[in-house]
Amino acid sequence: MIDLSNRPVTKPPEKERVKIGWSSSGPIYADEMAERSRVSTVRLALTEIADVLGDVDAFIEQYEEETRKVPKIAAQIARRLLSAGRAQEALQDDAQAARWECFERALSSAHLRAYLKRLPDFDDVEAEKKALDYAQRSGNLLQALSFLVSWPAPDRAADLVLQRVDQLDGDHYEILTPAAEALAGEHPLAAMLALRSMIDFSLRNSRSSRYRHAARHLLDCSSLSSAIADFGRFEPHDAYETRLRCEHRRKSSFWSLIE
Repeated sequence: MIDLSNRPVTKPPEKERVKIGWSSSGPIYADEMAERSRVSTVRLALTEIADVLGDVDAFIEQYEEETRKVPKIAAQIARRLLSAGRAQEALQDDAQAARWECFERALSSAHLRAYLKRLPDFDDVEAEKKALDYAQRSGNLLQALSFLVSWPAPDRAADLVLQRVDQLDGDHYEILTPAAEALAGEHPLAAMLALRSMIDFSLRNSRSSRYRHAARHLLDCSSLSSAIADFGRFEPHDAYETRLRCEHRRKSSFWSLIE
C-alpha cells in the first residue's frame, strides 16, 4: 500500500494517451481513470487504518476541507469525534450537517443563513453559490422560485422562470404574485411570464372569482411589455392578448373588466 501511494500513474505522451469516454469537460483518458482509482484505493485504505487505530484526525485528513462539509461526510466525522470524547468538535460538525440537510429538504433560507454564518471567511461565498445552484436544479419549481426571490437572488429567479415557464402552476398566486412584483423592475420578461401563468390558469379553468385579479395582471403585462426589448421565444404582448381574446371571447365578465 505504501508503494502504491508513492507511485502515481505515469501520464504518457499526448499522442499515446487512450481515450475511453467523454464528459462535459472533454475526453476521459485511461491514465486519468487509473490515477483516480489509485488515489481512491489509497484513501480508502488509509481511512480504514485510521478507524482501526482510532485516529480521528487521520480519518479527517483523508478528506479535503470542502468535502468535510458534505452532510454525509460531516456526520461520519462527528460520530468519530463523539466516540473519541471530543463532543464539542462533534457538535459543530453535526450541527452544520443538520443545517445543510434542512436547507436541502425545504430550501429553508433560515437554515442556509445559519449554515453560512458559521463558515470561515470566503468559504461562505462558495457555499452560497452551491446552495443557489442546488435551488435552481430543484424539482419543486415553485418552492425554488419562492426561495430565490426571498433570498434575494433575482437574476437566478428570473432565469428559473424563463427556462421552466411551461412548468409554472398559475394556481399558486401566493408565490407568483410576489415573484412578479420582485422581478418587474430588472426582469420585466420574467415578471410578465409569471403574470401570464396566473391569467392563463384563471381563464382556462373559468375561475370567475379570480377574473378581477387576472384583469389587473393583464394590464400589468401591457405596462411591462414597453420595457421589454426582446421577447425571444415568447409571444409579444399584443399577440398574447389577441390570442386570449380569440380563445376566451365568450368570457364577457372578464373582458368587461379590461374595457
